[in-house]
Amino acid sequence: MAAAAQAQYYNLYRGSSVGEALIDAIDELINQSRIEPQLAMKILDNFDRAMYENLSANVKTRVTFKGHLETYRFCDDVWTFLVKDVKFKSEGMTEFTGDKVKIISCNAKKPGEQ
Repeated sequence: MAAAAQAQYYNLYRGSSVGEALIDAIDELINQSRIEPQLAMKILDNFDRAMYENLSANVKTRVTFKGHLETYRFCDDVWTFLVKDVKFKSEGMTEFTGDKVKIISCNAKKPGEQ
C-alpha cells in the first residue's frame, strides 16, 4: 500500500495491558539495537490495525451503564468521558461496577470512509 493511501488507525489500544507489554518489549529490542525505531513504528501501526479489525469483527456484546458524569471532552473526533460510581450491565444481565471509568469513543467508520 502506498504511504499516502495507507489508512491511519486510532492508537487507543496502545494504552491497554497488551499494548503496554508490546511497547515495553519493543523498547527493550530498540535499546539492545536488535531493531530500528522505524520497524518499531511499523509494528505499532500493525498492532493498531489488528486491534481495530479484530475487535470490530469479533466483539458483539452490548453493555449498558449508569453513573455520574464527572467530565467530558470532544477533540479531534474523539469523545472522552470520565464517569464515577458506574454500574455496567451486559446482555446476559451480568452486572459489575467501577469506582471511576474512562470511556473513549471514536468514529465507528473505517479510516478513510466518509
